Amino acid sequence: MKRARLEDMTPEELVELFVAIAIEQDQAMLYDDNGRYNRLYDKMEAVEAELKSRAGDQRILLQPLYEHENLQVRLKSALATLAVAPKASRAVLQWLSDRNRQPQAGDARGMLRALEEGRYVPA
Repeated sequence: MKRARLEDMTPEELVELFVAIAIEQDQAMLYDDNGRYNRLYDKMEAVEAELKSRAGDQRILLQPLYEHENLQVRLKSALATLAVAPKASRAVLQWLSDRNRQPQAGDARGMLRALEEGRYVPA
């Protein structure tokens, strides 16, 4: 995805793209398509960076996704908002961990552990 294209998108369009990418990631994991997942990961990173670069750090717009029906969307939105909504995003990670549906539960546990041990500092 070209950076210029993301720069032209509205915040709402970026959030919609974020959701679409997370859902595609979920499908890629389901079919063990690591190449596809990695390409989608890069696209999601670009969307997050674009939201972060906008006035006031608009990653906060991802918070409503904490209630999305897709667990990958919940996970990725919680991870993306750790720096802007730390308590709320950690609560989502804990919920995912407690629910124990893989692979999201394992990813959530890993991030919670990294945060507790100081190996990851949200930016």
